[in-house]
Amino acid sequence: MADTQAFSSLPGDNNTELRTTDYEDEVYQRGLQFSRPPFTFKSLDWEGLAMQRMSAESTGYLVGNAGTGETATKNRKAFERWSLVPQRLIETEKLPRLSTQILGHRMPVPFAMAPVGVQRTFNPEGEIAAARAASDQHVPFIMSSASSASVEDVAAANGSGTRWYQLYWPSNKDYDITRSILKRAKDAGFSALFVTLDTYVLGWRPSDMDNGYNPFLRSDRVGVAVGFSDPVFRKQFRERYGNEIEDDQGLAAALWTRTIFPRYSHSWEDLQLLREAWDGPIVLKGIQSVADARKAVEAGVQGIVVSNHGGRQTDGGVSSLGMLPRIVDAVGGDLEVFFDSGIRCGADIAKALALGANMCLVGRPYIYGLVLGGEAGVSHVLKTLAGDLQLTLHLSGIPSSAPEHLGRHRLIREDEL
Repeated sequence: MADTQAFSSLPGDNNTELRTTDYEDEVYQRGLQFSRPPFTFKSLDWEGLAMQRMSAESTGYLVGNAGTGETATKNRKAFERWSLVPQRLIETEKLPRLSTQILGHRMPVPFAMAPVGVQRTFNPEGEIAAARAASDQHVPFIMSSASSASVEDVAAANGSGTRWYQLYWPSNKDYDITRSILKRAKDAGFSALFVTLDTYVLGWRPSDMDNGYNPFLRSDRVGVAVGFSDPVFRKQFRERYGNEIEDDQGLAAALWTRTIFPRYSHSWEDLQLLREAWDGPIVLKGIQSVADARKAVEAGVQGIVVSNHGGRQTDGGVSSLGMLPRIVDAVGGDLEVFFDSGIRCGADIAKALALGANMCLVGRPYIYGLVLGGEAGVSHVLKTLAGDLQLTLHLSGIPSSAPEHLGRHRLIREDEL
């Protein structure tokens, strides 16, 4: 069970279709030989188990939230307000189809790995292990600007997998650096750009402040590998200080942190600069209002992520799932709508898709898997989520995750019962 064997697949309409129940079958077959899997399938237990392995600093950074954690709590409670209504005696001859069309490509599963930085804080292989698992399990991988591995190394680990790049957007005065990073990403096979809009400065995070811990300021490469490996940033540092980054990594880390977290927000007009530096799809991450979603349509971007950063950036905000149907109703036919914040199991993914998301992003759960078992742990989480989703649909009489089968008509609000 510690291997990273990919999902078994069945051909369908010239596309790979996943048969996730093979993972379940494998567990039970090994159980006949009194063998238990090394990782739990109880997804709500992953966090606690990971916390037992992490330092106080890593725990605070990964598990902690902004303020009192109210936003993060709302994210989770929002899922409880919606319930799937099953149908019975729906004749079936195969498992539900999970593949989806997104950003012009067909993906085997309707979820991707959200951008999470500083992954070597949680496992020595960090993003390299996660990117390998993503490729093995046919799940799109979104690399963070705050990665602890370079753009090129993550791309090599991801191989033939689908990969997208997430940008923490430097200010316009550092446009040369932005352009350099995006060129590297494009050259390395990253096919879409996700631009995070809610993190031009780190939020008020009590857990990190209690530990005095900001991973981006340490004199190492954790969280700053993209900058330390960027030729334009290195050249500017050399010209400014007369030495190489390696001669003063603490200073270089602080400078790079100020570069990708410039403290002040861009404007909608600045999106034109990104278009000049990136010729692929652009997705804006952090949209939480109908008004901003409509502005995204007017700006001509290809997608948005309905996300509040998992409750890590601002406290007292709206839940992402609560805003999702409102935003979908306003702009769902005009661009791709991704959903992020609070997903912990297959049923959560099903509910977000039913409320109109084209694809979901999963963040913390796969990092818990990384903590617990490196690449094998990440693969376990991805296979668990896909298997849980497929059987949730199958046992609810829902033949696929496509909107015509998994739409709002399959849900009911619990307060209306």
